[in-house]
Amino acid sequence: MLYFYIIPNHIEPVDTGWVYPSTIPNAVAIILVLSGTAVFCTPTRHCARPASEVARAGLFLAVLCFGIWLISKVGFIWAAPGVAVGLMALMGERRGFWLLMGAGATPAVIWLLVDVLLDRSLP
Repeated sequence: MLYFYIIPNHIEPVDTGWVYPSTIPNAVAIILVLSGTAVFCTPTRHCARPASEVARAGLFLAVLCFGIWLISKVGFIWAAPGVAVGLMALMGERRGFWLLMGAGATPAVIWLLVDVLLDRSLP
């Protein structure tokens, strides 16, 4: 779906430059398909997970979806630190230093890379 629909329809084609905007996304899509195929074809001794782990994964997904919605409403700078701390706490991180790094340093580095260095706007 990424390779055949999403990337071709949502990335602007350009005729200049030696690396096209779709090069990296297409490469990642191919790597994802190959990796998923390798995982699917590799036999494992799989056992069913307890319902508590499945519920925790669902809660993680719900917090992530809420975070994406919140970022679209109030912006990356305001929402990302809270979402990061919420996800880290949900994963069991309780050490203050790492929670502060997740809330402060990680969103700041993402903002610097995307907004300042790449000159792309974040929501």
